[in-house]
Amino acid sequence: MSFFAVLFALLAEQLKPLSNLNPIHHGLTGWTRWAGRNFDAGADVHARVVWGITVIAPALLVAVLYVLTNRYSTVLALLLDVAVLYLTLGFRQFSHHYTDIRDALEQGREDRARELLAHWQNVDASELPRTEILRHVIEYSLLAAHRHVFGVFFWFVALSSFGLGPAGAVLYRMAEFASRYWSYKSRVTGAPTHDRLMGLSLWLFHLLDHVPARLTAFGFAVVGNFEDAVETWRRHAVLWNHPNEGTILSAASGAIGVRLGGQAAPSAGATLAGTGHTVIDGDTADATEAEGSTTGAVPQMAHLRSVVGLVWRSVVLWMLLLALLSLANLIG
Repeated sequence: MSFFAVLFALLAEQLKPLSNLNPIHHGLTGWTRWAGRNFDAGADVHARVVWGITVIAPALLVAVLYVLTNRYSTVLALLLDVAVLYLTLGFRQFSHHYTDIRDALEQGREDRARELLAHWQNVDASELPRTEILRHVIEYSLLAAHRHVFGVFFWFVALSSFGLGPAGAVLYRMAEFASRYWSYKSRVTGAPTHDRLMGLSLWLFHLLDHVPARLTAFGFAVVGNFEDAVETWRRHAVLWNHPNEGTILSAASGAIGVRLGGQAAPSAGATLAGTGHTVIDGDTADATEAEGSTTGAVPQMAHLRSVVGLVWRSVVLWMLLLALLSLANLIG
């Protein structure tokens, strides 16, 4: 039933995408803010309580609801799976950012592309050259695909196999949302945030994302250039501050042969986004790679299409594996 739940959810999401201004998003923001405001008194134990209320409580609620529904009707349980996955899994929750930036670049409107990128990721993109805009779009899109699709997919299947239905999907998405919310509040709004709460949210999401990130990277290697993906993964994953992100992006870099991390082109004294390194003047591609980027071609518009193809082939791969597991379970 897991296979059909994911399939129907993906189809529904393609036909009727969920708006980024939907009431569910506002509800999650309000829920997270309410938990922090009412249960965070500054102590370490309060950080754990807030995270538990924010993340564990919704997952447990969905698990209980699924168990009760499944006892009454398998069809209703399937509908619950599809409904929850529709809200937690899908490309259309972020793909409009990618599409708008791609269209702006194709039209030669680089200033507009910078504005859209800055709005998407809350970064200063005002002085980024074209190759750097492309690099950022590729990296953010790959990470978004993982967090909105592959990570949700893994935890849904994992907990669904124990009879908990879509609880895994809720667990992963709430953990990701909590880590992003507290970091955003501290970094962008300037509002005071309990450092322990922010650190705990990031750490726990890192743990939950450890296995899914490596499975996503493996999927990219299988459907892309396997040898280059594995080699780049092995050599360059450490370029990123966050190991899970480094694993995904380095494997994708090798899979499609694009240079990621650091600077996509030599740039004197420019800070490397996402790595914490700085590029020194370099006259050759090798110098740039040594200073913090993977090997491969400088990002071009064609690589955007390659990224889309890589992600969709990975989806097909994991759906086929899930279908085989479901078939084996039925036969067994």
